Amino acid sequence: MPLIVLTGYPSSGKSRRADQIKQYLLERLQNENKNMRIHHIHDPSLNVTKDAYRDPREEKKARGAMLSAVERVLSKDDIVIADGLNYIKGFRYQLYCIARAIGTPHCVVHAGTPTQMAKEWNAQRADGYDETVFDELVTRYEEPEARNRWDAPLFTVIYDDENVPGDAIWDAVILRRPPPPNLSTISKPVSDTNYVYELDKVTLEIINAVVEGQKEHGPGGLPMVVPNASEKVVNPARSVTLSELRRLRKQFISINKQRTTLDVGRLGDLFTEYLNTNLA
Repeated sequence: MPLIVLTGYPSSGKSRRADQIKQYLLERLQNENKNMRIHHIHDPSLNVTKDAYRDPREEKKARGAMLSAVERVLSKDDIVIADGLNYIKGFRYQLYCIARAIGTPHCVVHAGTPTQMAKEWNAQRADGYDETVFDELVTRYEEPEARNRWDAPLFTVIYDDENVPGDAIWDAVILRRPPPPNLSTISKPVSDTNYVYELDKVTLEIINAVVEGQKEHGPGGLPMVVPNASEKVVNPARSVTLSELRRLRKQFISINKQRTTLDVGRLGDLFTEYLNTNLA
């Protein structure tokens, strides 16, 4: 069943909200005689400490652990609460893709706490984040937007709200029909032995074209024509580094190599859509 993604500043009360959601769901499931399990995934359950956020490599491992745990337990018979910073929109998009591939609803719950208040709460905690780490995480935080499909439906719970909007969350993820899987997430039987080769080749050619396009026309120009795709890549009003493109390519390959075999002829358009989503 559904995936509920928590997001917010460090020490903004996310785990408190996750506990409230879990308690509400347990009571509602019991009252309605629904036999569903609830999995609460957070850093402590993954043996991830706050020190992991001091080192980009360790932080990347922490995100990978969260993603793997969600993939492992999410099903049409389980409710998963992904309780973490989840501050990168591209990471929230990956979580959304997992839910969509399975054909189960998802929502995002944003712990809406002002920066200064979260900082004060953090300072009061014996196991709080290092102040420098806290400031860096706040600076990098990409706030969810309801207009983005991977952030919708979005519930923002203000810091002084006594409780979460349990009824609304229930309606959104239990009663709502799941989104139909799209071509970039739906599972199909393996039929093309060249699939992995094509996935690697097509995505590499596209990121090389984006690099050359920005060199030739500069940031913010017209959308870029890329090989193997009818869709164009939007040219952001900033320089896109090769390392950023390689990271997005690696994410796209990881998602689709593990979960599905796509129509090889559509790989270019699907990767272009993925780039446009994450470079916006």
